[in-house]
Amino acid sequence: MRSGCAKRNNHFFGKTAWLAAAMLAVVTAAPAASADTYPSRPVRIVVPYGAGGIADVTMRLVAQKLSDKLGQQFIIDNRPSGGGVIGVKSVVTSDPDGYTLSMIGGGLTIAKSLFKSLPYDIETDLIPISTTAFYGLVIATKADSPLKTVQDVITAAKAKPGKLNFGTINPGSNQHLSAELFRLSAQINVTMIPYKTTPELVTALLRGDIDVVFEYQAALQGALSDRQIVAIATTGRDRSKSLPDVPTVAQSGLPDYEVTSWNGLAAPKGTPPEIVAILNKGVNDAVAQPDVQAATAQFGMEARGSTVDDLRARIKRDVANWADVIATGGIEKK
Repeated sequence: MRSGCAKRNNHFFGKTAWLAAAMLAVVTAAPAASADTYPSRPVRIVVPYGAGGIADVTMRLVAQKLSDKLGQQFIIDNRPSGGGVIGVKSVVTSDPDGYTLSMIGGGLTIAKSLFKSLPYDIETDLIPISTTAFYGLVIATKADSPLKTVQDVITAAKAKPGKLNFGTINPGSNQHLSAELFRLSAQINVTMIPYKTTPELVTALLRGDIDVVFEYQAALQGALSDRQIVAIATTGRDRSKSLPDVPTVAQSGLPDYEVTSWNGLAAPKGTPPEIVAILNKGVNDAVAQPDVQAATAQFGMEARGSTVDDLRARIKRDVANWADVIATGGIEKK
């Protein structure tokens, strides 16, 4: 009797073990199999900001190139919210199969230290794929302003501490923190005045309510072209190719100052590395195309890809740098 039970039990457990091994083999093989045919259906790219901004424009250019190269539609899904939280969360909680991706950028590295809590960690809950574009900011003044250089701004600020007004949009934004970093680097006392939109910011500058603005070149392009305002410096490491006569802040007397923002693409944690590799190559090929290079250059941007590891290192470095600015500047967390 016992011998019969033992035989049945051995048969049962043997069959169970075989099924478990078979299931494990299927699960293990699934990512490789899906990578072989990826993508086999449309891919959604969540842009956690509104349509029409520089982040959105760049990603639409890349999405079209990916669609052409990989044979499936890469569809932009705009999900704007404060700090990009809602959009990024929707990606982090999606299946890690390569069919839901997130646009990421410098603003998300700021958010990690600016918000008291977030429903994800940009450093651990997303897998970097590649950068798509880099761009600095423009420091500008009214065309008839006596402030023609960075040194003019610093001198004026030190002559009358607290009187000079710096204008940016959205407290805690890249623009705002770039102005804060300038203030800290130059060791000056100025008044920061936030605005909701770039048109409000430009109007305030032209009206004389503020003396200096920090904003992306693309956002100021109209006013710069009309020569209502003038760029006195750019914030990147190198001069902007579209503003070659404008020095960088580093060239203007603050050698350690550099702010270069960026956009890129990421996937949820757990996405198979084979799929990440397909997307990385696709993005790098896309941004190297002459028409993408030309289109982004019009907005003061440089379309440029990266390796996965380079983007991961960039995220880590930016998180640490902005955390320091937020803490040193005493910026209130949200």
